[in-house]
Amino acid sequence: MNNSWWEIEISCDLGLEELIFWRLEQFGCRGTATESQTLSLSKAQGVSGKIKTYVPVEQVELSDLTALSEKLRQDALLAEFSPPSICWQIVYEEDWASSWKEYWQPQEIGSKLVIYPAWLPVPANIERQVLRLDPGMAFGTGTHQTTQLCLEALERHLKDAESDLIIADLGCGSGILGIYAIILGADRVYAVDTDPLAVSATQTNRHLNQIDPVRLLVETGSIEKLQEILPKPVDGFVCNILAEVIIELIPHFEAITKPTAWGSLSGIILDQVPAVTEVLERYGWKVVNTSYRQDWCCLDIQRQ
Repeated sequence: MNNSWWEIEISCDLGLEELIFWRLEQFGCRGTATESQTLSLSKAQGVSGKIKTYVPVEQVELSDLTALSEKLRQDALLAEFSPPSICWQIVYEEDWASSWKEYWQPQEIGSKLVIYPAWLPVPANIERQVLRLDPGMAFGTGTHQTTQLCLEALERHLKDAESDLIIADLGCGSGILGIYAIILGADRVYAVDTDPLAVSATQTNRHLNQIDPVRLLVETGSIEKLQEILPKPVDGFVCNILAEVIIELIPHFEAITKPTAWGSLSGIILDQVPAVTEVLERYGWKVVNTSYRQDWCCLDIQRQ
């Protein structure tokens, strides 16, 4: 069963999206995304659609998938939504790639960026800055609110980028944030992810966007690996991970940053903001801006 995956498809009210993404992340899924073009208006509660994700076959049993389905049902009932419907099938890696391509289309984000799937031709007269992407099994296509918030935060921070600006990307996924930082004018980006598939995806997308590997260095690991590979403290960093992981990383932010450094933290559900803010303040960071999309938020932080 090498290179085979469980393809999990969840039909639901998209008011549940953040809960479902969190649950799938905990389950070990990769390549999770919302199939937005199938959306329709639901008279009962709001917008409905499909969420599709993948998990290695050798990682879970059928009983695990049944348990996941029950947890999703319980989450929905507690949140006072209709229970989602879930189905799954085994696909091979090449089938996964074909499935992904069926519905992922170019997407404009912020005031400058358009993300183009690597398999689609880019028009010659396009006015926005183009970022070509093949996410593979890594998180970060630009379709999820947490990634969008981080991309927009980069536009704010790098509006007047200095020529020698150094950025760190903690949990780089597909590499989308680091690549956009380079496009916006950062001199170098140092990226890490604990998932080797994410490191491979970042390397692929670095090549797609014709970025010199010297300018975007990616390694397997977490903040300890960043401390090893950084030649000097960074001017800023992005971190699009779950809030629980962010809280664990906060005590180490100071070790990789300049005294004037900024950061953008995404992947945080609104209810988790107070807990994250409390730890940030304890370690000498203040929240200078909070941006929202549905029930997700991004915290722009600055060293105090």
